[in-house]
Amino acid sequence: MKHQLYKEQQLHCDIETAWNFFSSPKNLSKITPNDMRFTVRSDYNSEQIVEGMIIDYTVSPVLKVPLNWRTRITQVELNRSFTDFQERGPYKYWNHFHEFIPNNEGVLVKDTVDYELPLGVLGEISHRAFVKRKLADIFNFRYGVLEKLFNPIKK
Repeated sequence: MKHQLYKEQQLHCDIETAWNFFSSPKNLSKITPNDMRFTVRSDYNSEQIVEGMIIDYTVSPVLKVPLNWRTRITQVELNRSFTDFQERGPYKYWNHFHEFIPNNEGVLVKDTVDYELPLGVLGEISHRAFVKRKLADIFNFRYGVLEKLFNPIKK
């Protein structure tokens, strides 16, 4: 069964700053909880993503067991959106659409993740038992990091 996670966050910066941060693979580990042991393994020549780029990671989402994950950037619209699609990894299906909408306050960032777990009924039980909560925790961590980076409290 396919599931969807949707999050949005207002960032107080210009579109170029937001785009440069999110479209750089080297920043992924900054917005992922340390207990995930997220490591980008790919060597990349570009500071920013490009359509067709493959990014290999190691991630340990459960019991510190390392898993290999490969995503391909399937769509890029400069300063507007990009999509990463899992080619190999822990999910049966993973498609993450990132959208950036400039507004009077800065940039509204929207994330829509469509995903499906493997193993049929066992995957659904895992989703209810811990995967849904783990994904929410990851995106909540990300929210907090982005708040500190882009929305510092002014005194």
